[in-house]
Amino acid sequence: MNQKLIATSGKVIKTTCPYCGVGCGVSATVENNRLKSVVGDPLHPANFGKLCIKGTALHDTMGEHGRLLHPSIEGVNVDWPTAINTVAEKLGKIRDQHGPGSIGFYLSGQLLTEDYYVANKLAKGFIGTNHVDTNSRLCMSSAVASHKRAFGADAVACNYEDLEECNLLVLVGSNAAWTHPVLYRRIASAKANNPSMRVVVIDPRRTATCDLADLHLAIAPGSDAFVFNGLLAYLEQNDHLNAGFIAQHTQGFDTAMAEARALTDVELTQTIAVSALKLHTFYQWFAETEKTISFYSMGINQSATGTDKCNAIINCHLATGRIGKAGMGAFSITGQPNAMGGREVGGLANMLAAHMDYSVENTATVSEFWNTKNLSQTPGLNAVDLFEAVADGRIKAIWIMGTNPVVSMPNADRVRAALQSCDTVIVSDCMADTDTTATANILLPATGWGEKSGTVTNSERRISRQRALIHPVGQAKSDWWIISQVGQAMGFNDAFDYHSPRDIFIEHAQLSAFKNTGNRLFNISTLSHLSEQQYNQLEPIQWPVTPLKPKGTERLFEDRLFFTPSKKANFVVISPQLPQLHTPNNDFPLTLNTGRIRDQWHTMSRTGRSSTLLSHISQPFVSMHPDTATNTGLIDGDLVQVFTQRGSITVVAAVDTGMGEDQIFVPIHWNDQYASNARVDSLVAPITDEISGQPEFKYSRAAMVKVDTPVWATLVSHNKLDCTKFIHWSAAPLDQGRGFIYHISIKSNFNWPDFITAKRITEQGPAQAYEQFFDRQNGDQRLICYSSQRIEFAVFSHQDRKMLPDNLWMCALMSEPVAETYWPLLSGTSAATGKLICSCFKVSEQDIQAAIDNGVNSAAALGQQLKCGTNCGSCIPELNSLLANSRTVSSN
Repeated sequence: MNQKLIATSGKVIKTTCPYCGVGCGVSATVENNRLKSVVGDPLHPANFGKLCIKGTALHDTMGEHGRLLHPSIEGVNVDWPTAINTVAEKLGKIRDQHGPGSIGFYLSGQLLTEDYYVANKLAKGFIGTNHVDTNSRLCMSSAVASHKRAFGADAVACNYEDLEECNLLVLVGSNAAWTHPVLYRRIASAKANNPSMRVVVIDPRRTATCDLADLHLAIAPGSDAFVFNGLLAYLEQNDHLNAGFIAQHTQGFDTAMAEARALTDVELTQTIAVSALKLHTFYQWFAETEKTISFYSMGINQSATGTDKCNAIINCHLATGRIGKAGMGAFSITGQPNAMGGREVGGLANMLAAHMDYSVENTATVSEFWNTKNLSQTPGLNAVDLFEAVADGRIKAIWIMGTNPVVSMPNADRVRAALQSCDTVIVSDCMADTDTTATANILLPATGWGEKSGTVTNSERRISRQRALIHPVGQAKSDWWIISQVGQAMGFNDAFDYHSPRDIFIEHAQLSAFKNTGNRLFNISTLSHLSEQQYNQLEPIQWPVTPLKPKGTERLFEDRLFFTPSKKANFVVISPQLPQLHTPNNDFPLTLNTGRIRDQWHTMSRTGRSSTLLSHISQPFVSMHPDTATNTGLIDGDLVQVFTQRGSITVVAAVDTGMGEDQIFVPIHWNDQYASNARVDSLVAPITDEISGQPEFKYSRAAMVKVDTPVWATLVSHNKLDCTKFIHWSAAPLDQGRGFIYHISIKSNFNWPDFITAKRITEQGPAQAYEQFFDRQNGDQRLICYSSQRIEFAVFSHQDRKMLPDNLWMCALMSEPVAETYWPLLSGTSAATGKLICSCFKVSEQDIQAAIDNGVNSAAALGQQLKCGTNCGSCIPELNSLLANSRTVSSN
């Protein structure tokens, strides 16, 4: 590690957030090798000082607890030379015996570009396997495929300023208020300053993002392509086509248009389940508004027809010439901090390197540049097929880096079984205990955010530096170093003789320009001459970065030249299809949708370490319409078994009027470390887009049934507990490492004293004393357990879940002296505060409702009084919802 990159005491260092694709700049303060605080970088062009709650809480996720600190082989800690040589020997032996195609690599959008580059180079260039894919396959590969079909290159034409300059913003399959909250706040500010700006949200659910919407189209799940094919037909019928642009700069219009005309208006409205009035309002707004942005994300991409859906959107922008100009374009927003960087280096199985596909010309170019004779010559297996090859034994060794496929892949139980039976599973990760590390033969401790150094590229093609802030914990090493050492141990010494991330970045930039005569869009040649100091001081910049564009490129296609052989953009014929499993049946009458929630990230490996980030929503849940709940015999808070043909999970019912009838939603985050049986992707079938290979996560046939819960309990403990005796459980950490809070369901005769005696619930063994109250008739049992005048364990149980104390009160027990704690607990008195709404300032629903009842009538006024909504702004939609509900009650 270059010590110059580590902050001295009290120094502020600029870096980049490791979460979503917005790529927010962060100013981090470090003292004595500890991250003390983070704030938004006011000069970074992605966020201008704003951070969401996840970014604000980054310092909460640091520290050694839970980290993978040592290399290990079959559970035994070893030194780095032993680990490196073992990996090299195993990969070399398997390659020699079974061929390079018997080895797979599964990478991550959490890797830095330099890590990604070296991994791709080792795998495809020197081991010779083409089976190198990434979790970005699950996120944006349909967007990539659609860009290449339409533009001839993977090109995101827009930038974030376009979101502020448009007069119509169409959000399709995007709950930006929760998934990209900083961009959402930029949009909200722009709308407040531009009275003529309209926002349309197209989403089966009424999400927090609808708080900004002038129009919400709650379409039938999976029907997006029908909407945009219908829009294309409307534009033609009402003379809103840009005929000049179509003639001069596009091709394929007539055949695409013929297909768009195929559906009648009546058939269209019946298919998408939206009234003709609402649909035509949207069409009219689009037709008459030149400055239009269509902003789309996972709701479009994560589909078995995601590529067609993306192209259906792009077709409408080509038909109106709304691309390559300020405030207009089709804008695909990525989910991960470096999904774009992975695309740049060739992290997908169908890509080679530097945005080059597999072709005779490109393989020759890359072989020459890397000076290798081992380069793979054809595309490899995408993520779903890769793990199927692990399952059937074609893949003998797989190296997984910085991702958790046992939780995030469709058909996740089969993925786990495949890894458990695989000959060699190598996992590089910064966390010790994940569902995937549990399957590994070899574990390699990697540096995490704040320890590693390199670059990331955000959704607007902006390259930013991620800088090391503190020394790596334990024996953790940077991924690029680990991979390079393995490469050298396999005999590829010169090809992997890197001394810093800068060396790798320079080579990456040089490859982007190598034999690039202007036929390849990705080009950062001007950055290929950076010195170590210049690299360390690199400011955010948008590619391409060339001698003609030395300061980067804000917006693509301003010259109306595309990267097809004809230099014209392609219309793509779209024949819309509903999801394969769209037909209801008696066994599975519901449609299951999956996705993210506001304060969590992917599989919680990082965000699950922060009590702040689990204070808004602390348990896995299934959202459903009130009528769906009634029809299933459920009420809010019931324990529910959700099942598909793949299996079942157990979560808590959440009644939500924003859901469509017979539709349910389950978040993707929970795993076996934080809950029992809540991995929703184990229910998802491995159905993929035939073009992009991206799985269908947004539509599964499902059913629900209530789980009998004799007794509910909330408990806090200084130490992790063995939860095998509980019917169901979920866990969250307490502040400052003070322990854990559990929400559990248990049998009516559960004996807590026996549990305490049998389990070592303190570090020293059984606690010294406990006090309890027990009303057997109501299942009302309260017990505290303490040693040395410190609360070690406290539980409150009842048959009626509403009688349990809230999380904030229970968590406070672990910081109170024993004498001040057990009497309120045993007597049942607690200061209830209700659900937490604002995670930044710990403002509860009860506090907000009290302020509203006292006359506060706006989100801004609530912010002035309580501070809620004044930091990241993610809670503002919920504040507005509470205000609206109060007005409704008052009017009645």
